Amino acid sequence: MIDLRSDTVTRPTAGMRAAIAAAEVGDDVYGEDPTVNALQRRVAAMFGHEAALFTPTGSMANQICLQLLCPPGSELLCDADAHVVTYEVAAAAAIGGISTRTWPACGAEVDPATVAAMVRPAGYNAVATRAVAVEQTHNRGGGGVIALPVLRELRELTAAAGLGLHCDGARIWHAHVADGVPLATYGALFDTVSVCLSKGLGAPAGSVVVSSAANIERAAVLRKRMGGGMRQAGVLAAAGDYALTHHLDRLADDHARAYRLAQALAPYGVVDADRVRTNLVPLDLMKSTVDGAALSAAAREGGVLVSILGPHSGRLVTHHDVDDAGADRAIEVLTGILAR
Repeated sequence: MIDLRSDTVTRPTAGMRAAIAAAEVGDDVYGEDPTVNALQRRVAAMFGHEAALFTPTGSMANQICLQLLCPPGSELLCDADAHVVTYEVAAAAAIGGISTRTWPACGAEVDPATVAAMVRPAGYNAVATRAVAVEQTHNRGGGGVIALPVLRELRELTAAAGLGLHCDGARIWHAHVADGVPLATYGALFDTVSVCLSKGLGAPAGSVVVSSAANIERAAVLRKRMGGGMRQAGVLAAAGDYALTHHLDRLADDHARAYRLAQALAPYGVVDADRVRTNLVPLDLMKSTVDGAALSAAAREGGVLVSILGPHSGRLVTHHDVDDAGADRAIEVLTGILAR
């Protein structure tokens, strides 16, 4: 099967498995796992921050960041399609006691003026805004990249209002490769950043919270509270470290294959190829001859797995387990279905 459902389906390479097997480990709850500690130092340095904390999942990393910035009973602003309010089963409210208010979903096309107008100061019967969250790249926004000038404007307005700024950077590696913005430049704009090692980079598990040393000290307590304290976690950290060394630059290959998929499907009116900049290809089937369920079933029959997000929407995601031959086969199968 050519699996284009997500970049989370990747399997460890032979080199990554060797790194896992050779990992030096200790008890990470005691802070004694040398491989985890080295990974945390490496990622913190990459983003120009003081410290970092390894977590088992991206959702946990995001929720730790939100709790660092928003005390219980305060408010987070984000867009209506943000991962933190769409795919994290209301954790901000259920675990952090955080109220969320959203601006209309617009993917990577964030309007700082809209965000600024939503900020509420503390006052009688009002929930005070304490932080803003953005997503880079934007998952439901088709892998779109928020432009650096927009992020800088958001940083200016949040700083002026005394608010925290969080980046859900699960796929920020893709933004770095697509736009050439240094990771440290991104890091300087945010109070907290969560980055994922198990999507495009291909590690089997793990994310990292990046922030100040004081925040990371608090983050370790929050991680433990949510059941994220791990023991010999170096076997996972070794995979993440290997991925950063060997799989970061090759994300450009995934971008090229995604764009080739988009170009092939564009004549059928299901995607705007010019908007595909990273490894996600959003599919709009409203004007197609097939709906989501029919496309999924027919593609599976042809040996291609696609992700269906709604009755008339879906996506394709390229990753290191899909090579040029796999992309070619996917184009053959999908164009054949759409041409019926």
